[in-house]
Amino acid sequence: MSPRRLRLAAGLLALAACACATAPQSSSRTPNIVLFLVDDLGWQDISLPLGPERTAQNARFRTPNVERLAREGLAFTQAYSAAPVCTPTRAAILSGQTPARSRITYWTLRKDSDTSAPFLGLLPPQWNMNGLQPEDTTLPELLAQGGYHTIHVGKAHFGAVGTAGSDPCALGFDVNVAGHGAGAPGSFLGTENFSGAARKGDPVWDVPGMERWHGKDIYLDEALAIEAVEHVGRALDAGERFFLNFAPYSVHTPIQANARYVEHYAGLDPREAAYATMVETMDAALGAVLDELERRGVADETLVIFTSDNGGLSAHARGGTPHTHNAPLRSGKGSAYEGGTRVPLVIRWPGVVRPGASDAQVISTDLFPTLLSAAGLAQPSDGVVRDGIDLTPLLRGEASASQRALVWHQPHYWGTPGPGIWPYSAVRLGDWKLIYRHADRGFELYDLAHDLGEEHDLAASDPERVRQLASVLGSELRRTRAQMSLGAASGLRVPWPDDVAWPR
Repeated sequence: MSPRRLRLAAGLLALAACACATAPQSSSRTPNIVLFLVDDLGWQDISLPLGPERTAQNARFRTPNVERLAREGLAFTQAYSAAPVCTPTRAAILSGQTPARSRITYWTLRKDSDTSAPFLGLLPPQWNMNGLQPEDTTLPELLAQGGYHTIHVGKAHFGAVGTAGSDPCALGFDVNVAGHGAGAPGSFLGTENFSGAARKGDPVWDVPGMERWHGKDIYLDEALAIEAVEHVGRALDAGERFFLNFAPYSVHTPIQANARYVEHYAGLDPREAAYATMVETMDAALGAVLDELERRGVADETLVIFTSDNGGLSAHARGGTPHTHNAPLRSGKGSAYEGGTRVPLVIRWPGVVRPGASDAQVISTDLFPTLLSAAGLAQPSDGVVRDGIDLTPLLRGEASASQRALVWHQPHYWGTPGPGIWPYSAVRLGDWKLIYRHADRGFELYDLAHDLGEEHDLAASDPERVRQLASVLGSELRRTRAQMSLGAASGLRVPWPDDVAWPR
């Protein structure tokens, strides 16, 4: 048995249940931690409004447990994923490094295999296509060393199939349920054994370790919720503190309806109705964990985080008009625009976090230092540079959000055409966002305070601001040793954004 699996842990897991108007009192007890990381859940894919007003999308979905969490915690209206696709964000949470620094800049699948789609005139760099590996220091590893029992349930997609990193237990988790190197299930249906075999699908997508549910009338995330509750119960019975990384496979493709909820969405486009049942299934899984912890009497002792790994799918596979499902945000998963990276984030920490809303600009890379700090553990002193900031002073009400540059870097083409779906780098600083298109070395500039939908490109009319933000972006890309796209003909890297003359 590996040393990681022999680490001792102590404590209790719970989720918060108090929404008092008075200022919370700091707790001296280090909390148990639940990170509920949904797959492809868009900013608008919940009934909790995070924008300036409640939208038609908010009204469509039924997520009472997300609302419950928000009533008792802090909802962030300007939270971002580290990338517009899944593996880079998941790796950023576990490693504390931006995708640019880790060079895990795209989604992984098989060992040494590039999943980038071809894009006219560009090639991707030699990125880290195997993802996280055992030699990388990870959040669950550090928590385990600090006495936490570490549990992974659901989608992993940290390291490629055929590498050690495909197994979450090689990355610091003591328990792994259903996590492997692929990022989607063959099927969400127990009657299909969570496999695409009936459709002659590639077995690489088949969900492992779920044989007890094969042949049963159960949806994948319902089964995962039962598994999560069981492992939480075992930790509680053993008197252990623990970190639960619950990562539903919903709402990733294949879009498959959960028959238990279909009647809630009569009148919707059939594909959108199926999608809505997946959202409701995800929410019910969250509720199952919250309910069990309250039943065990430990709900006031746990920090719980609810978020998504990237913006909502909108380019394909959905019903209705493509690229509109995240409105008022523009575009969706895979895109440089807000629909690709703005995500829900709710944090509940009883006795610490005051219920309400925050407009702080935060990013998923921040979870690494924040959770270590919440656990009472020092940040690692291993010489590895990490990029997130500790949000605990903000959560405790001891500090306000400070302005900083948030950077995204995806020198890859996602493969499905759409707005903002091309190789790019981008920076947000304050209310302003600059996008650098690698293919034509062009810029787009948006004032998000007045143009949330990124409809009015101001790059031509405000060249000085373009140059200022290009300098910030270029400095950040150099600081993280980012790999730029390569010219297909020359093999040379695309210029840094601050090396491009503007206006032309």
